[in-house]
Amino acid sequence: MISIQTSDSLVLFTSPRLPYLIGYAILNRKVESDDTRAATRRNQIMKRKAAARMDLSGVKERSSGLLRPAQPSTPEPGYGNHFSDQGADATRSTDTVKTLKFAAGSEFLSVLRGRVDDYFSTTGRPQRDCPQMYVKTAIIFTWLATSYVMLVFLASTWWQALPLAISLGLAMAAVGFNIQHDGGHQAYSNYPLTNKLMALTLDLLGGSSYAWDRKHNSIHHTYTNITGHDEDINLGFLGRLSPHQKRLKIHRLQHFYLWALYGFMTIKWQLYDDFRDILSGRIHGHSFARPKGWDLTVFIVGKLVFFSVAFVIPMLLCEVWAVLLVYVAAAFVQGVTLSVVFQLAHCVEGADFPMPEGKTDRIENTWAVHQVETTVDFARQSRLVSWYTGGLNFQIEHHLFPRICHINYPEISKIVEKTCREFGITYMANKSFLAGVASHFRWLRRMGMSDAA
Repeated sequence: MISIQTSDSLVLFTSPRLPYLIGYAILNRKVESDDTRAATRRNQIMKRKAAARMDLSGVKERSSGLLRPAQPSTPEPGYGNHFSDQGADATRSTDTVKTLKFAAGSEFLSVLRGRVDDYFSTTGRPQRDCPQMYVKTAIIFTWLATSYVMLVFLASTWWQALPLAISLGLAMAAVGFNIQHDGGHQAYSNYPLTNKLMALTLDLLGGSSYAWDRKHNSIHHTYTNITGHDEDINLGFLGRLSPHQKRLKIHRLQHFYLWALYGFMTIKWQLYDDFRDILSGRIHGHSFARPKGWDLTVFIVGKLVFFSVAFVIPMLLCEVWAVLLVYVAAAFVQGVTLSVVFQLAHCVEGADFPMPEGKTDRIENTWAVHQVETTVDFARQSRLVSWYTGGLNFQIEHHLFPRICHINYPEISKIVEKTCREFGITYMANKSFLAGVASHFRWLRRMGMSDAA
């Protein structure tokens, strides 16, 4: 570049070399600009290559259905929040809760993942798109549709309506356990569109697949049983599920009254929680992007369809009070069923409730060990429980392999338990459904005691 001094300006502008000097300046500036653009392009290409290598590495590491990023990274909403043993920032800077990290180490996870991969390779069984799952889906949808049609169009007395309302509530819970849950975790099919359609069944049942994805996939599956982070163990002042939550006098009776309050969870969720979460863009201190475009359309249309099916159509045929009573009955059954199955997996004796170490905001265990020790299986030998709950009685396996269809969990559990024993990791399981219920009862009673810790 050339500079023009004020004292020499007259000489310079009258010099016959002026055109050459101007040309030199323009050419030199163009070369610098070209060099800058070339350097920018090189940087962009290098970043794209690095991202491609990370994506490829992530695909390899997720081959067994274990949803976790290959390297520590900031999570993407709804997908990459199942953290590796490397430890990763678990919240965004806009969150009101602190950022947590898990301990480093990956030997247990690597060995377990390798053994599960070997199982699928040797047996030839599919991880997703299981034929049994499609048959199961048809059975559950038939059950749901039959219960609804008979309840709305055929039932004429209370003794006909009540059992049909119970049947409808159980069918709706079955859709959530099996179809929506696998679809929401991308465990139903290898095809994203199929998974999306299955996940959208939640919107037809009055929930929001968008909010559920952020709350369940992004938060619960990362911060399992961590007080102040896991929304699923937060009942507000009504209940104390964690030893790190504040105890109130009312909690001394919670092992009696909470079972009834579980029934209203679905009603609160359908009529209030989703709207609050979507409008605020926050779930228990964790921020997420509000839905836009197609996602917002799905949310609105889903709510309209649900309110039409649950209230508008029945009220055209029946008294308003009768419709409301039947709605409460069906939703109550659905709420109790959903809540109890969750509580038997996380809020029982033997489940860990870790907290960050001091001011380090670091969880003592690795991500995989954390998932195992904060979760408890139940009724693993019961085919009926496994069928109805969508394999959620194998919660340890689900938390480690959320992208594998639950049809495979009974066999995978043998591999997981054996590997945990070898590594000295606590693997807990209650023998039956009733044993899990009893354990949850005792846990609630313990958390309600004044000396509970």
